[in-house]
Amino acid sequence: MKLSAKQTVDVLRAAGEPTRLRILALLEREELAVLELCRVLDQSQPRVSRHLKLLAEAGLVERFPDGAWVFYRLSSAGRQREVIGQVLSHINAEDPVLARDRRKLDDVQAERADAAQAYFAENAAQWDQIRSLYVSDDHVETEVQAVAGRGRVGKLVDLGSGTGRMLTLLGPQADQALGLDLSQQMLNIARRNVTEAGLTNVELRHGDIFDTRLPEASADLVVVHQVLHYLGDPAAAVREAARVVAPGGKLIIVDFAPHKHEFLREQHQHRRLGFSDEEMARWLGEAELPSVQMHALPPTRADGLTVKIWAAQRAPTALRSAA
Repeated sequence: MKLSAKQTVDVLRAAGEPTRLRILALLEREELAVLELCRVLDQSQPRVSRHLKLLAEAGLVERFPDGAWVFYRLSSAGRQREVIGQVLSHINAEDPVLARDRRKLDDVQAERADAAQAYFAENAAQWDQIRSLYVSDDHVETEVQAVAGRGRVGKLVDLGSGTGRMLTLLGPQADQALGLDLSQQMLNIARRNVTEAGLTNVELRHGDIFDTRLPEASADLVVVHQVLHYLGDPAAAVREAARVVAPGGKLIIVDFAPHKHEFLREQHQHRRLGFSDEEMARWLGEAELPSVQMHALPPTRADGLTVKIWAAQRAPTALRSAA
């Protein structure tokens, strides 16, 4: 449905202010917390929050609380998003104000990435022990195997493979397996674990979950295990993971349900405190994986976290063609 004349005026009025246009340009790159926007824009929180309120009222951005933080992103659908996309596409990429904002955002992202890499390097050796503090690994792994199925898999891809646990768990049923991770320390431990498991069909590679450089529709099973909560743009990672899934193949995402354990941000570099079923279903639907199965695994301890498993299967080629 097209926008009415009033809606169009509201959209243009909301975007037609320098700071609000800068905010939209920043959110086009990734979802951001209010304090991150304040830092990039060099403006006070009340002022930035007021601009965000006006953008949200016009349907241009979405606000979502995450623990004690509040994040914003561009609206995921609707004519408003199309209009703003057109506006942003016509702005000179070399505009000095927007270029400066991009540089400052790059600095924020670099600091975030450096902190995460330092954390992973420091904790790589005891990573499995850290993870076991919050959830029963045995329970999760049994459920992952059930969701993946016991049949043979042509190619398995594990994005953000960490210590390689998903590779040693699912690798025996795959003809080929590939694990990607940005942390060399994690890759070193994964190589040791894969070797000790006697797996000779596994390749471990330094790689970026946002830009895997893997061929489209090339994997029969893609796994993203306890990775998304570290990322600045989890939706983009879901899109890239889905892109790699072959017709008839499956994508399995394992992460936390929404929670309020702020110490995970402060001590363990978690950026997001879990994901809702609605949010994940929307991302998978946008990635042409609309049929999603959801599994909840309650914690085994009072202060634990609920683990969610989302599984989506791509339709076989014939069915996709018919659709």
